[in-house]
Amino acid sequence: MLRFRYSKGCQKTVDEGGNRRLLTRFSLKQMAIEVKIRKGEPVERALRRLKKKLDREGVIKDVRGNRYFEKPSATKRRQTKVAKFNDMLRHKWDS
Repeated sequence: MLRFRYSKGCQKTVDEGGNRRLLTRFSLKQMAIEVKIRKGEPVERALRRLKKKLDREGVIKDVRGNRYFEKPSATKRRQTKVAKFNDMLRHKWDS
């Protein structure tokens, strides 16, 4: 398998069968997410699909959340604030 470095932490990979893939690894969870590049597909479109996949799995949210340490009390405070806001919206649209 041949690997080439690509922008923003991705690797462009070509295996023995000639299949092209974009591969990215995250050190937080030691997971690999792959997107197969279709024949004739631009790399930008494959990057977009990769970003959508990362967003759906919550990887980007986790990485952004772990940029800095947050005290447990601040985490609890933030979560209660979000819960109150969601309750307010739910009560507003239920009636």
